[in-house]
Amino acid sequence: MLVRKPVWALSCALIFISSLSACSLLKNSENTAQPDTNNSQKIKNIILMIGDGMGPQQVGLLEEYATRAPNSIYRGDNSAIAKLANLGVTGLSLHGPADKLVVDSACSATQLATGVASGSEMIGLNRAGHKVPTILEKAKGLGKSTGLVSDTRLTHATPAAFAAHLIHRSMENEIAEQMIQSGVVDVMLSGGLRHFVPKNYALPDNPEGFEANLKASALSLKSKRRDDKNLLAEASSKGYELAFNKSQLQQAQGTKLLGLFANSAMANGVDTSYGRVSNQPSLSDITQTAINTLSKNDKGFFLMVEGGQIDWAGHNNDAGTLLHEMIKFDNAVNAVLEWAKGRDDTIVIVTADHETGGFGFSYSGADLPKAEQLNNHQKDVYKPNFNFGGLSILDKLYAQQKSYSDIWYEAKGNGFKPTPEKLVKTVNKYSEFEINKDDAMQILAEHKNAFYQRGHKSLGLKTASKINDFAPFYVYLTERPLNLIGRALSSKQNIVWSTGTHTHTPVGVFVLGPEALSKQFNGLHTHVELGKKMQRLLMH
Repeated sequence: MLVRKPVWALSCALIFISSLSACSLLKNSENTAQPDTNNSQKIKNIILMIGDGMGPQQVGLLEEYATRAPNSIYRGDNSAIAKLANLGVTGLSLHGPADKLVVDSACSATQLATGVASGSEMIGLNRAGHKVPTILEKAKGLGKSTGLVSDTRLTHATPAAFAAHLIHRSMENEIAEQMIQSGVVDVMLSGGLRHFVPKNYALPDNPEGFEANLKASALSLKSKRRDDKNLLAEASSKGYELAFNKSQLQQAQGTKLLGLFANSAMANGVDTSYGRVSNQPSLSDITQTAINTLSKNDKGFFLMVEGGQIDWAGHNNDAGTLLHEMIKFDNAVNAVLEWAKGRDDTIVIVTADHETGGFGFSYSGADLPKAEQLNNHQKDVYKPNFNFGGLSILDKLYAQQKSYSDIWYEAKGNGFKPTPEKLVKTVNKYSEFEINKDDAMQILAEHKNAFYQRGHKSLGLKTASKINDFAPFYVYLTERPLNLIGRALSSKQNIVWSTGTHTHTPVGVFVLGPEALSKQFNGLHTHVELGKKMQRLLMH
């Protein structure tokens, strides 16, 4: 029998947590129930699903849309995440690095993968810089099959932390090399082709083998490598079947599979929702393919699935795209739930690495509601003091036709930035919430970058878009116009954003599996503890 917890348990837990000290939280976390080691039940498969940037607020956005939006595509049904939570166990987890308060994706994923405290932006290392074996590597050592799935790049921080060991997450070329050369991952499905092809790569006129597939995919071959290493050829020689589009993926038959479906990231949630993606598999598609392939192994498998672009929408303060990214991830959760439901040999863990953006709905003093005569046979007039946000906002968020990033690039065309008139026209074309010329002028305003660092990847511009508050927390200067679009629209959306980076907000932990083994995930944890618990399940 499974422990059942209602969706609102997460909100209650957060309220409870806010009344406790950090010290007592960690103490309670250490006393969390351990699995019954005398229980003869064995776990064959572990599926870890990470919504990158998915805090409780983002889960709340999805569930509010699913169950309460007047025109929800869920038709009032619960999201898959909520269904999994209601069937299983719900917990919370803190995720800070070994010696800092706020985590990045690389460190957080490393802590989940290893059960060892790590440092900011490290991949597969402890804080001292020593290599630490990951749960994926240990699963491979036990004879299980292993898989990594992401809608970002295969070499991006989260998937990298399970199969590579490097001092910094930016070393994506080296991450690609380690993934292929180690052979530790059987199924790898994501984007990021640019890190697997040599510099100045060009296909022959009459390609054969995997190069014929690559040519048929029509993907960009613009490499990020600085050498002549062809990791695709190396993967092929090691027995990997290579796929570069949905059709090729559907035809794959082997037990070792490398699928790279975009030069950089795969399609965003908005384009996925509106079916604008030509012959590229969805996150749900590649998740299902990974399970079908890995489950051929009688000894079981470990699979990590990442919905990585939830984080990117949060960084950009883009609420409409955030909703679509949550739906995209939820579709993948649904695929896993349908496969795992009723099985007694599988644990499914849905969590996040951190929260991004400090997102939330809030009530405001703008657009106050009109007085309303209630049909209660009395003369009372109902008029709330504030604007608490109508449910139609949820439908309008879903109706957004392009991400803020795509809106910005369309508006500016080949120029450095758009005119105010062009920006107004483009935003209002693709968003149900509109800006005016004054808003556009504020979005386009620039000033001296007070945090300038010569040569810095993010802070190396001498001028930047002007953020009037919390400017130190909007560190990705080229994305600031997107943040400012979000701020210009936020009062109409009843939405607040507190940052362009991450917050330390505890994230949800939703676990489905045999009660005797899944109950240990109830309560408050740290990601280091979650990593240790998963490894104990693997070895149990």
